[in-house]
Amino acid sequence: MDDTTSTAASTAAASLRARREQHWRRTRRLTAALLLLWLATSFCAVFFARELTGLMLFGWPLSFYLAAQGASLVYLAIIGGYAWRMRRLDQQFAAAAQGGQA
Repeated sequence: MDDTTSTAASTAAASLRARREQHWRRTRRLTAALLLLWLATSFCAVFFARELTGLMLFGWPLSFYLAAQGASLVYLAIIGGYAWRMRRLDQQFAAAAQGGQA
C-alpha cells in the first residue's frame, strides 16, 4: 500500500468517525429534549392540577382530563416523534456513510 492509499484510507476513517460523532451528538440532543418534555408534562399535570379544577370540561375538572388522557397523549407523541426523527437521522447517517465509501 502506498502513501496516497493509506492517506485516503485514514481520511475516510476520520470522516466516518466525525459523522458518527455528529450522529451521536444529535441523538443525545434529541433524547435530552424529549426527556425534558416528558418531565415537564409529568410535573405540570400534577403541579397545576389544583388550579385547573375550577375549569370544567363535560362536567369533569380539566385537571382530570390532563392527568388521565392529556399526559398519555403527550407520552405517545414523544414516542412517535422519537421514532420518526431517529429513523431520519439513521437514514441520513447511512446515506453519508455510503457516500463516503463510494
